[in-house]
Amino acid sequence: MVVSRFKSVLGLLIMMLVLAACQSTENESNQANGEDTGSGESEELRVSISIQPPTLDPPMSTATKTSHVARNIFETLVTLNAEYQPVPMLADTIDQSDDRLTYTFHLREGVLFHNGKEMVAEDVVASMNRWLDISAGGKLLEGAVFEEGDPYTVLLKLETPIADVLEIMADHVQFPAIMPKEIVDTAEASGVTEYIGTGPFQFKEWRQDQYIHLEKFEDYVAVDAPADGFSGKKEAFINNVYFMIVPDPSTTFAGLQTGEFDIVYDVSNDQYEQLLQDEALSTRPYHFGSLILSYNKKEGPATDQKFRHALNAAINSDDIMQAGFVHEDLFEIDSGYMTKDRTNWYSDNGSEFYNQADPEKAKQLLEESDYNGEPITLLTSRDYEFIYNASVVLQEQLEQVGINVELELYDWPTVLEMRQDPELWDLHINGTATPVTPSSLLFLNYDWVGWPEHPKIDELLAGIKDAVDQEEAKSHWDELQEFAWADYLPISILGQYSNVIVTTDKVVDFSEFEGGFLWNTKLVE
Repeated sequence: MVVSRFKSVLGLLIMMLVLAACQSTENESNQANGEDTGSGESEELRVSISIQPPTLDPPMSTATKTSHVARNIFETLVTLNAEYQPVPMLADTIDQSDDRLTYTFHLREGVLFHNGKEMVAEDVVASMNRWLDISAGGKLLEGAVFEEGDPYTVLLKLETPIADVLEIMADHVQFPAIMPKEIVDTAEASGVTEYIGTGPFQFKEWRQDQYIHLEKFEDYVAVDAPADGFSGKKEAFINNVYFMIVPDPSTTFAGLQTGEFDIVYDVSNDQYEQLLQDEALSTRPYHFGSLILSYNKKEGPATDQKFRHALNAAINSDDIMQAGFVHEDLFEIDSGYMTKDRTNWYSDNGSEFYNQADPEKAKQLLEESDYNGEPITLLTSRDYEFIYNASVVLQEQLEQVGINVELELYDWPTVLEMRQDPELWDLHINGTATPVTPSSLLFLNYDWVGWPEHPKIDELLAGIKDAVDQEEAKSHWDELQEFAWADYLPISILGQYSNVIVTTDKVVDFSEFEGGFLWNTKLVE
């Protein structure tokens, strides 16, 4: 009897162990496939991006892929809410002096870097002063300096009042990522050698041309406020994120169909209509910014203002944008330097010089210019198919009015490198994200592609910074956009456009705000 009872108990124990092992195996299998295990977390999220970022050091690059990946790793003193207003992030509160020359940032306490060190004022000061030195946004705050008040207080001291200083700091392009002081101090000319921030994900591995692996930061300290744009509470529900570098659109498309990818940041515009028909996918267009034609104003024929206006008169934006973006959902014919969603700043001044499609006017201006038929180099890449297609149509339009255009094709990282050298190009089409304030427009910055330089631009940008209210600032901006189109012509706006992010039906709570982010995103079955 005792033996029989012992055998029954033993059998039950064995059965329970087998069931437990089966359940454990099933959970491991689910986690390996990125499935929700009931804990609210998923093991793996796979995101496809079309090109490799040049760096993950945000102040070093204006590349959108740098921002898309790095914003999950690094945070900033202030950031943008969904209304494009600057609000505190690593700062807890911000005070402004009566003379508008000093901003005091009271830091959140207990915030940890990914190496376990607490963030304090010396880290913020080192990071922000580096940003001032090397970024386009930082250089807008000429003469500014960040100083330590105490371990949890940082002071920004300005030489003159700057009305939009917090907007400049909150911009998501070349953003001022906060890093440990020792990382900043050992940064090389090419950037930092370690990617350590305070964000909800930490850098794990970068296999060149294959993937970038981020990992959930278990000790992340979130803001106690509702999620709102880039601001508010951030929570990582995914243990491992892989940004897969997949240049081929057909491979990306097939990966969506098979479930190899959960999120795709770059889909071919040719595939947009087909993607709309797939009920298992969510297509998420988000307004990105402007497609622009940059002129090399430092060397070559485009230094001649008449020549630039001749090119601008020849441009048919309808044909260029249709070639680049295919579907009417994805582009808009509009002349604004600041796009319509930036409601405080949008202007249509100078619109009569946009999308003229006037070959005869172009030929007349060309005769009045110094152009003598020499080859004009149009720098482009097939890594972004919309840029390449737009470049091909522009080449045709310019050749029709007598401009000898040579299309030079490279991969995108090479284009980014070559366009820094004024001896290597004359024209270049690229997309630029719309900033929060006109002060941050890259194509009005001396150091950016094309090297714009004119005292009138300086005067009107200074007027925006010195303005006492939005009405005064907007009047300066209206005048500047009019001057840019009618006179100096630093660039030609080709149109406004949206990018498309596609997610599978397993992805929930993903926000495509300004190109998307992965905190608060979940995977479900």
